[in-house]
Amino acid sequence: MSSDARRLTGACVLVAAMTMATSASAEVTAITGGEVHTVSGDVIPDGVVVLGEDGVIQAVGPAGTAVPAGATVVDASGKVVTPGLVDAHSQLGLIEIWAVTATRDSGGAGGAVRASYVATDGFDPGSAVIAVQRSGGVTDAVVVPSGGVISGFAGWTTLADASSPHLEGKVVTPKVALSVTMGASGAGAAGGSRGLLVAMLTELFEDARFLEKNAKAFGENRSRKLSASRGDLAALGEVLSTQGAPVLFHVNRVSGIRAALALAKENGLRPIIVGGAQAWKIADELAEAKAVVMVNTMSNLPSRFESLGARSDAAAMLTAAGVDVIVATFESHNARKLRQFAGNAIRAGMPREAALRAVTLAPAQALGEGARRGSLEVGKVANVVVWSGDPFELSTKVDAMFIDGAPVGLGSRQTELFERYRTIERRGAPAAPTTIDEVDEEEPEQGDDA
Repeated sequence: MSSDARRLTGACVLVAAMTMATSASAEVTAITGGEVHTVSGDVIPDGVVVLGEDGVIQAVGPAGTAVPAGATVVDASGKVVTPGLVDAHSQLGLIEIWAVTATRDSGGAGGAVRASYVATDGFDPGSAVIAVQRSGGVTDAVVVPSGGVISGFAGWTTLADASSPHLEGKVVTPKVALSVTMGASGAGAAGGSRGLLVAMLTELFEDARFLEKNAKAFGENRSRKLSASRGDLAALGEVLSTQGAPVLFHVNRVSGIRAALALAKENGLRPIIVGGAQAWKIADELAEAKAVVMVNTMSNLPSRFESLGARSDAAAMLTAAGVDVIVATFESHNARKLRQFAGNAIRAGMPREAALRAVTLAPAQALGEGARRGSLEVGKVANVVVWSGDPFELSTKVDAMFIDGAPVGLGSRQTELFERYRTIERRGAPAAPTTIDEVDEEEPEQGDDA
């Protein structure tokens, strides 16, 4: 078959993706002619991205880059090509219906210390919510547990599995970061005081090290009592044994952020400040500590006392100070709005390329997936999106999506319902309209209270 015969226009790719209902296998695909944003390097105005059968990127370059014989060619002329977007803080696949307790697996009502809890153990790859998010260009999501002081491990998921018969999601890395809740929520779980919370965390880290050195004695009941269960302390020990392990510190106030930085430094951890409503006030300190800040750019007013100081240009201010910023939705059902969140950061002054990095490479690097994901580079996983225009304009649509190198359908339960009910066959002739003459003009009877 000639290369011309195999060439697909952007419109054809969109139609094929919208109607694709089952799994797709990866084949050699070349995306040509588009404005390629590699994120890790320069923007290529008329670029070529070659996706291999093995699900990784084979080549990225300017026009003229060799396209393998027999490759399916996607013409992206006039379009924008980026890595798939990553929602770095979500509970996608953990919550199906908020009002139904049986469908919520985000953390439950356990104790204050849940370090051994792995959120992806409750991840539902067949959740109807997952496919909806792909329509917004999101290919990956980090599912984060909630509750307690130490909530457990967040995991990396991909929103399609080409080997699945129904394009279900899949867990890529079950443990990418430990989640720690500070601020008012953490203080409440610790007994009501932020100072008590810091003391609790300090003791937990100390006990985790003690258990690692005295596991045999503890098992034989020949050691002092510890502040948490053996399983939870062993999980903490797993984190402490990895130099620079990422930890999500959910905290907003300056005092709490500084406490998190101190705990991270003392224990050799890499702090990721989540929320950080007041982080902009100490941007220089965060940059010096090489801390990452994960922000919700739609949170520009204080929702409670500890988030006083929240502002819409916080991401721009942190970026200007040299802080690595991640933009996330903090949603379970609306990860598809991630590009809107990034666009809001751009509106408030964040450079466009920095905003794209904040929803692609920045979360990948912060959470240990940077060598495999987050940018368009040779050898990286081929999670790629072709956009009809600027990804951060709400009128822009996803023209094509590839996950692990395979084309992924953009249909969902929402689009299926739309197609099902867009035309409804009538069961009979419509009722004749009522005329004014047929209206009963008799006054209704009025009760005693009229």
